[in-house]
Amino acid sequence: MAFLVPPAPVTLTGHLVELRPLDASYRDSLIEAVEEGDLWQTAWYTSVPAPDGVAAEIDRRLDHCAKGEMIPFVAVDATGRVLGMTSYYDIAEDVPRLHIGYTWNRPSAHGTGTNAESKLLLLRHAFETLGVFRVGLTTQWVNFQSRAAIERLGAKQDGVMRAISRYRNGALRDSVEYSIIEPEWPAVRANLEMRLSRRT
Repeated sequence: MAFLVPPAPVTLTGHLVELRPLDASYRDSLIEAVEEGDLWQTAWYTSVPAPDGVAAEIDRRLDHCAKGEMIPFVAVDATGRVLGMTSYYDIAEDVPRLHIGYTWNRPSAHGTGTNAESKLLLLRHAFETLGVFRVGLTTQWVNFQSRAAIERLGAKQDGVMRAISRYRNGALRDSVEYSIIEPEWPAVRANLEMRLSRRT
């Protein structure tokens, strides 16, 4: 098995949000986004960098991209405002499969539909263009907001990986693994499209 199209940086455009290939030119806008509501401190259990760590996080994602290990995106709303970042990662051709994650958005974007549309764009591209069989989504056990959002997508919980890594503060982290497989995609797509039709 193989991807129908090799994963590569691409722009994915919706009504509420556009996902663009990440590059260093978005640094200042992403710093401004994480500074909104001190996001990196209030969401300590997520991948949100501190303002002084944004440049290094961009470099990290772009380094993984250059190695073919990640496809990072910056999320921009219809007004041109930068919302945050997301990525394809854990890319494996033999299934083929990938993960969607390392996602964060500024607090004022929460509940606006932009994250749901981002997931629709990423999932549609993965299943219908790249030809993946499985999309994984991983979040932290304590991130109840993220778990609820993933479950609203229609993803199935595969299991809980206990004490799999550590948070920035040194505490042990339990992760929850979800997935959507290709036969489930039509129902997931219909659910997302119905939710978004109320906003467009």
